[in-house]
Amino acid sequence: MTSPWHNTTHDWLREVDVDHLERIRRMPTEFAPSGALHLVLEVLAQAADEAAIPGHGRAVVTLHPDGSLSIADDGRGTDTRVDAEGRTVRKPVMATTDLRFFDHPAPPHLPDGHLRRGLSVVAALSEWLVHTNHRGNGSWTQRYERGIPVTDLVPIPSPPTRTGTTVHFLPDPALARVEPAAIPATFGPQLEIELRAGR
Repeated sequence: MTSPWHNTTHDWLREVDVDHLERIRRMPTEFAPSGALHLVLEVLAQAADEAAIPGHGRAVVTLHPDGSLSIADDGRGTDTRVDAEGRTVRKPVMATTDLRFFDHPAPPHLPDGHLRRGLSVVAALSEWLVHTNHRGNGSWTQRYERGIPVTDLVPIPSPPTRTGTTVHFLPDPALARVEPAAIPATFGPQLEIELRAGR
């Protein structure tokens, strides 16, 4: 049972909020005004949050030939917990409201000058998204299509000392594409960003 779990950024009792995702999809120019660049910045903002805890961190942004992008960071990884039935439950960061930003009267701005809303914007405005997680209690991957999870958490080999998150997504083709020069070299004082071209 997850009800005693404290909600900080997301509601642990809700795995998917279909209405929330539909709202984002109906208004892409409101939630991603700079196009796919805004999606990249939403993911980098999450990586910067992780980097703030130790005071430094690194993220690699890869532009793939198929138009997809992947962002890998070296943070703690997305929080996962085990419920009373022994099932692994991950914090629903991709498919539900980020309680810190969505509908908040004054959410922070991202480097493109537009409001931060959370990772659900990235998932909802991508044809597909694959979330891969490495955390102290194990590693897994999960695929989403238009924000809806289409697989369960799939366990993957867990490197003994690695933690971090990789978000690989194909932005909606209606969104403006990312210009490599628009991707910052840093995000705040704590996150260093490396840009790569995928093969």
